This record gives sequence, structure tokens and C-alpha cells, in this order.
Amino acid sequence: MHILTEQELHNLAMNIVGKQLEEAGFEFLSVNSELKKNPQFVCTMDKKLHFVVVKSIGYPGDPKDMEFFRADLNKMRDHAIKFEARTFYAAVGLVNSKDYNLPVYLNEDYIVDYDGLTEIE
Repeated sequence: MHILTEQELHNLAMNIVGKQLEEAGFEFLSVNSELKKNPQFVCTMDKKLHFVVVKSIGYPGDPKDMEFFRADLNKMRDHAIKFEARTFYAAVGLVNSKDYNLPVYLNEDYIVDYDGLTEIE
């Protein structure tokens, strides 16, 4: 059994968020899948620039708790202001569907806890 690495979990979270952005009509200007390098998505909608920071959160972490990433998010928001862009946080909780205490494995079921984008103001 192959346990998904931190990078693979990050890529999975990015795919989930990227699909949502695409379905919502965002146009991608740049995509960055490198861990700890923000933002993951730079995109436009209605001629307005958007920066999206994606984080993969494993159990027992709570994707709704932004405080752990607050410094990164504030830094990204301040950077976005220079470009007159809006900044969003997309936290994707990923957990093994059979046992929350086990890691997420390749080609095995998992649960996604994702409520969409949260604007950072």
C-alpha cells in the first residue's frame, strides 16, 4: 500500500479546488503546485485578479481553522493588495474513509471535507 506523501495530498487538494474554480468560470493565469509556495492559483474572473492559497489538512486537523496558517495568509493578502487582487483560502480536509487515524492511501477511498473558498480580508 502506498501512503500518499505530503506533496501528493497537496496535489489532490489542488485538483479539488482547481475543478471548483474551473466550474465557476475562473481563468487560470498561473498554477503552482510547489509545497509551501503561495499562491497555488492566480486567476481572473470578470477582469478581477484572484490569488488562491490551497492547503491540504489531515486528521485531526480542522480545515475550518485558519489560525495555523494566519501568518501565511496575511502575507499573501498583503502581497495581493499590491496587485489589486482578492485573496482566498481553500482548505481541503482529506482523511482515510475506513479509519480516520490511518493515512490516505493511493487508490483507496478517502473523505473530502471542503466548504469552498474563504476570502481573506
